[in-house]
Amino acid sequence: MVNVNMHGLTVIILTYNEQLHIERCIKSLPPIVRDIFVVDSYSTDKTIEIAESLGCKVLQNTFVNQSVQFQWALDNCPIQTDWIMRMDADEYLLPDLADEISTRLPNLAEGINGIFLKRRHYFLGRWIRHGDRYPLILLRIWKTGQAHIENRWMDEHIVLDSGKSVIFEYDFVDDNLNTVEWFIAKHNRYASREMIEVLNNKYQLFGHDDSIQESQTGQAKVKRIIKEKLYNRLPIFVRPVLYFLYRYFLRLGFLDGKEGFAYHFMQGLWYRCLVDLKCLEAEQLIKDADSRQEKIARLEKLTGLKLGN
Repeated sequence: MVNVNMHGLTVIILTYNEQLHIERCIKSLPPIVRDIFVVDSYSTDKTIEIAESLGCKVLQNTFVNQSVQFQWALDNCPIQTDWIMRMDADEYLLPDLADEISTRLPNLAEGINGIFLKRRHYFLGRWIRHGDRYPLILLRIWKTGQAHIENRWMDEHIVLDSGKSVIFEYDFVDDNLNTVEWFIAKHNRYASREMIEVLNNKYQLFGHDDSIQESQTGQAKVKRIIKEKLYNRLPIFVRPVLYFLYRYFLRLGFLDGKEGFAYHFMQGLWYRCLVDLKCLEAEQLIKDADSRQEKIARLEKLTGLKLGN
């Protein structure tokens, strides 16, 4: 896995209690990877032990959100390669993609600074092929110093700052092996962060990073525009229903079987309704606040998140 070539690839993986996934993720990486940095949020399981046994360099930092943690990793990991890759612990590369990265990365044309990869999502062991969920095309590999991560509480993306990009042919997989109870708890936390983003857009509570719309092309930009310019302007509780119908019927989500119904319902309707419910609660909480600071303070108390100024 280690390549002495300084022009290789550094992989950054954020973790918290990922002993179920971390070995699978690391072992899927291609030989061109020179360094793997695991930035851990003080796991209490065997995540660190497993990562170190596989040759990874582990750093620890208190978690605020994905964006802050990944930026901390970029600022503090001693990266010595020309390329950086972002991976989540519950993701892994398919062998064809690992081979493609090893073959194509050293031979890219001058001026190519970013590589988009195609993500497949698995739920309860089933590949979710429909419902506008495949392929999700994400910037995951970039030239060192030529991209940044958006400063957002939710739905943050890596954004290319300069140069051109290409899309690789083969896939990587997002397949979380945790329980449905864990899935629900995770999306409850996500809904709070999503609510913060919605209210921040509406009230300008603090800085709003939307650089993906300003400096990048591609699927993620289009989805962000649709979400913020159309979806978020629809009536609450109506928009989740319309989104589910779009995914499940117009985008053929019903072809994903019973696991697909569960996923599209929970992630496309239940979760979106939960975001709307939290927005309704928060709006009532802050409606008589006298200042921006007071709104932020009330939202911090409601969510337990440290939103700052």
